[in-house]
Amino acid sequence: MKGNVIVGQSGGPTAAINSSLAGVYRTAIERGAKKVYGMRNGIEGLLEERYVDLSEHITNDLDVELLKRTPAAYLGSCRFKLPEIHEDQSVYEKIFEILEKLDIEAFIYIGGNDSMDTIKKLSDYGILTGKTCKFVGAPKTIDNDLALTDHTPGFGSAAKYIGTSVKEIIRDGESLVYGKGLVTVVEIMGRNAGWLTGAACLAEGEDCEGPDMIYLPEIPFDIQKFVAKVKQLLEKKHSVVVAVSEGIKLEDGRYVCELGSSVDFVDAFGHKQLTGTANYLASLVAGEIGCKTRSIELSTLQRAGSHLASRVDILEAQQAGGAAVMAADEGDSGVMVVFERISDDPYQVKTEVKNVHKIANDERVVPREWVNEEGTYVTAEFKRYVRPLIQGDVSPVMVDGIPRHLRRPFKC
Repeated sequence: MKGNVIVGQSGGPTAAINSSLAGVYRTAIERGAKKVYGMRNGIEGLLEERYVDLSEHITNDLDVELLKRTPAAYLGSCRFKLPEIHEDQSVYEKIFEILEKLDIEAFIYIGGNDSMDTIKKLSDYGILTGKTCKFVGAPKTIDNDLALTDHTPGFGSAAKYIGTSVKEIIRDGESLVYGKGLVTVVEIMGRNAGWLTGAACLAEGEDCEGPDMIYLPEIPFDIQKFVAKVKQLLEKKHSVVVAVSEGIKLEDGRYVCELGSSVDFVDAFGHKQLTGTANYLASLVAGEIGCKTRSIELSTLQRAGSHLASRVDILEAQQAGGAAVMAADEGDSGVMVVFERISDDPYQVKTEVKNVHKIANDERVVPREWVNEEGTYVTAEFKRYVRPLIQGDVSPVMVDGIPRHLRRPFKC
């Protein structure tokens, strides 16, 4: 590489997003980049000319290893939607002025669907104006809903956390006996894709039956059938555990969470804040059946749990960051790094790049055939798909009994 590289992180944080950052940094240096800049708070921070020289903050191999084990976005993140090019070119002019001033050869953005929208628009503007900077996306999202890739970094670690937590919740529920039984509803992220919620099946094993029901947003949710199924289960056992996606919807398209409270917050990309599904269903069951209920929202814990990170996930996240730099160095632009699965056993994948126009603003959902006919659990195909992604552990660097993270010396 003859010029410099700039990298940003966007969207929801994960336990593996900083491993991709480490991959970008290491590969850019190995490829001869003079400097590797980091955008503070993604494209939004870049517009305000807030960036750092990463070599001043990642100074040795230990820093790199700590970075890989540090959850959330080290550089800070954002949810900033670039305008359509035909609507406002002044934003793009400002961005490209900054990139030219910094002598940027490769622009790497680590993120999900909305981040790939940014890569698409910047690469389109670059082509329109004859700019030579290369724009490449490195996939990241616990939701695992990016098109054209087998899976996304961040998902494996979140799935491992969910499987472990649901198993522990099941154990807890088995411990005490209540009069009419106990129903625990666990709410899991994922918006309109059920990959994360399906990962609750990972609690299954020789020592655990797993959750009693799993509800994904791909299947319309029937409240009456849900309550009836809970009643049936309570006739056979004293503790019932149900995993539900935050984004489950009724047949008419309404989110279940909207039945309990209004959803007021909407981000720059038009996404409603989804929360309260488990609380609504737990209250409903308590009223209909009269049993004890609990609602549990894993919330940010499922994406921040680096102490339960998957080794496969961390290594692949680093690989994705490195592959993005290599793609830009080899002349690719307007693309995203994707994973193609070669085999499940032994698990093997390879990376390649795909046109970001076929990825941005699309949602890859769980196939209908990977959910049982009743819509209450995932199939063996889903289990075979997800299990390789959670394998291996990444031991935290422990200091005084608590994991040590790479400290951010700058404000975002």
